[in-house]
Amino acid sequence: MKKRKRLALFGSSLSSRYKRILTRAFNIAAEELDVDLVIFNAYGKLRSINSVAEDNESGLIDYVDLDQFDGIAFDGEGYNVNGMSDRVELRLRSAKCPVVSINSTIEGFHRIEFDDNGGLRTMVEHFLDHHHFTKIGFMAGYLTHPDAISRLEEFRSVMRERGLPEDGVGVFEGDFWYAKGAEAARYFLSLPERPEAIVCANDYMAVSLMDAFRKLGINVPGDIAVSGYDGTPEGREYLPHLTSVTRQQHDIAYKALKLLVDLSDGREVSEDDRKVTPKCIYTQSCGCEPLAYMHVLDTVDRVHDELRNVNEGIYESESAMVKLNKAESVREMQTIFSEDSVNFGDYSAFFLMVHKDSAGRPSFDSEFTQPSGKFMPVMWVDKKNEYKESSHSLSSSKLIPESSADRSHVYYVMAVHCAEKIFGYSVLEMAGKDIFNEFYNVWLHTLGLSLDSLKKNDHIDKLIRRLEGLSVTDELTGLLNRRGFDEKTRVKIQGFTETKTVCAMVIDMDGLKRINDEFGHYEGDRAIRALADCIKRCCDSGEIAGRAGGDEFYVFAADYSEAELKRFIDRMNEYVDEYNASNKRNYKLGFSIGTYMTETDSYGRIEDFLKISDERMYEQKMNKPGRRR
Repeated sequence: MKKRKRLALFGSSLSSRYKRILTRAFNIAAEELDVDLVIFNAYGKLRSINSVAEDNESGLIDYVDLDQFDGIAFDGEGYNVNGMSDRVELRLRSAKCPVVSINSTIEGFHRIEFDDNGGLRTMVEHFLDHHHFTKIGFMAGYLTHPDAISRLEEFRSVMRERGLPEDGVGVFEGDFWYAKGAEAARYFLSLPERPEAIVCANDYMAVSLMDAFRKLGINVPGDIAVSGYDGTPEGREYLPHLTSVTRQQHDIAYKALKLLVDLSDGREVSEDDRKVTPKCIYTQSCGCEPLAYMHVLDTVDRVHDELRNVNEGIYESESAMVKLNKAESVREMQTIFSEDSVNFGDYSAFFLMVHKDSAGRPSFDSEFTQPSGKFMPVMWVDKKNEYKESSHSLSSSKLIPESSADRSHVYYVMAVHCAEKIFGYSVLEMAGKDIFNEFYNVWLHTLGLSLDSLKKNDHIDKLIRRLEGLSVTDELTGLLNRRGFDEKTRVKIQGFTETKTVCAMVIDMDGLKRINDEFGHYEGDRAIRALADCIKRCCDSGEIAGRAGGDEFYVFAADYSEAELKRFIDRMNEYVDEYNASNKRNYKLGFSIGTYMTETDSYGRIEDFLKISDERMYEQKMNKPGRRR
């Protein structure tokens, strides 16, 4: 099988509508260059900017061995959880392979160069030269962002060169998002000179501005022309379609991966190998194209299709969430995923790997300690049977199972977590070039919740077993307590289907009061534990032993013989003698024993047998020479 280069892409929110185009471009470029591509994607923003814990989102990168990659591409633009981009960037600095940043300048990283200023300049000149507008406004992004600063400066530069006021009719500071469209519309309409055109620093702000103008009765482009930047799907689908400047996504992806391949092979790269030239799209919002009736219908049909798919996806997600919440094992979770995971796109393989600790326990085991750098496969869905399933763990240097298919592969790797707990990661291989939709994120969140439920249930089960053990176990000796002894022997006797010979023994320590008086109760407890240990050692033929309380012990045996009883007593004497020989204290461990052998059926009562044994034990104790209680 051909040894392909393995490249990685680190990014966030890659299933958003804008990033989805870029991700598809990387998938196509990977196939064109015949390389394997591992895409590490973070969820990004959920409801608020900090609603996802930074450690959960970026924590997986701490367990990724970067030495397995021949090159790494970094898209820091989509990380909108505080601190994530910096943390991932810091980790990537330790990579020995070349790293290329595809959207910003980062010291020590290679960079894909965008002629953003050239694209914005061309757009402004289009309004000046083609439409002959001179009253132009500018809607900037938040002016702490380098792209916002750069694009505003280029706007001012063109205006100065044409002998116009550098701020045009006015500059409004936006947010690179939809939130300030209404405020911007009021600002531009309140200016002494109403703008003929407004250049926006990105599409989202342009769409929000056009929407605000529409609500105020301002016609775009009839009253005011508007342009955006980035060429997003939202801009292309809005009516009127947005005139914009687009970064050529396929050029970005292809040149980024080709640059990594060339650098890893030690080849020389030129400036042209790094440069991507933006393209202007002149359409309806600037007046270059009429609002076409058929285009409107196409857009409406596409939106309706997407809404139907979203509604169906929601129903399917609700059903899957209910099923997963009832799952009592990862095997059940795998079955549910295999049968119900139809709403995020067609995929060929899915694997769920969880952390193991040094004892081999999975991260959803309640006694899991800390990650060991090893991962255990717990869900394995291989639709084409291209992967050899293994129960063995994978190391951080081999995160992806081996495929038998001799072709380029693209994998998506995402952390699987719940609250503050990182369980592991998922690996997904899509069947086509498109990335999954947002419902895959819903699946991962639900799987994380299900693993958390398994962990909590495991903790509860173990706690119940421990509590049950405490309720029938003597804390001092580890033998059954009186309750445990009675329950276990009663079950044993009631299970008889025929008459059996049974033996009941009562064993009482000799001289415990003297030990307590002369050496203290700690030493008395030590002596009780020593006698209990002797009893435990003798119980190797199905005997049931328990501590009745104080220094008294009970033993019960079914299907017993006189020979077995003699062996038991002889060994008791032997083990006690061994203890006394090694004991440095000035006392001898001793015991008295009363035994009773009889035949009984399932109606026998342990209390009756022990009563006779206790009388015989007391008689033996009273007849010992020099008896001291």
